[in-house]
This record gives sequence, structure tokens and C-alpha cells, in this order.
Amino acid sequence: MFIVNVEAAIKKDQKWLVIQRGLKEEHGAGTLSLVGGKVDQEGSIQDVLEATIKREVEEEVGVTITDNIQYVHSTSFVAAENIHVIDIVFLCEIKEGDPYRKSPEEVENIYWLTTEEIMDHPDSPPWLKESIRRAEQITR
Repeated sequence: MFIVNVEAAIKKDQKWLVIQRGLKEEHGAGTLSLVGGKVDQEGSIQDVLEATIKREVEEEVGVTITDNIQYVHSTSFVAAENIHVIDIVFLCEIKEGDPYRKSPEEVENIYWLTTEEIMDHPDSPPWLKESIRRAEQITR
């Protein structure tokens, strides 16, 4: 059994929207991350991954994204307590709003950082760097 997680790679004016994860988060507390979260069990639903990324972006940073959602890549990992996770990253665009800490328990800080700043940041985990590297290739 896997948990399915989705993340939004959002770029504006040559900078990526990244968050510092909440300090009490189970996975990656205090590290930099893309905005995202787990797919909920909602019965039968069309485009569940896209619906989830829209919901998570709105819940965490208070913006809506367009329907132009593009697959970047997927990975799997084992989180605490031997929980298996599939993580899927999508390239997204903001439709409306300015990001803010709508969910302070999940989001410690919000940043707009260049690719280089993310790669050099001491709180950037390897998986964030790889997601940004791959998303950057698509946006070129």
C-alpha cells in the first residue's frame, strides 16, 4: 500500500515558489519543499491528482492554479514508520492570488527563489533539487 503525494512546481519571473515545511511536520520538518500534499480517499473522482494539487496549493498558500498542469516526474520513498510514498511533481501556473502562509502548521515560510538559490540553499534536500532541475528543463 502506498500513500500518493503530489507537489506543484510553480515558476514566476524566473523564480520558484518554495516553502519551508512546518517545524512539526512528520517528514522533512524545516526543510525547503514544493507545495503539495497527500491524495485523499474520495471515492470515484476524475483527474484525482490534478484535483489534489489544486486543493493543496489553495489550502497551504492560498492561491488558485490554472488547469494547465504538466507532469514533471515521479519518485518513491519510504517515510517514517516504514510508510511507502509515491511522489508526483507537476509544473503549475498561478491563476489567482499571492502566496501567503494560509496553513501555518504546514508552512513555516514562503520564498520565491531562483534555481541557483535552491541548489545552493543549505535547507534544500536532494529530492527538491532534482524536482527543480527537471522542472527547469521543461520550462526552457
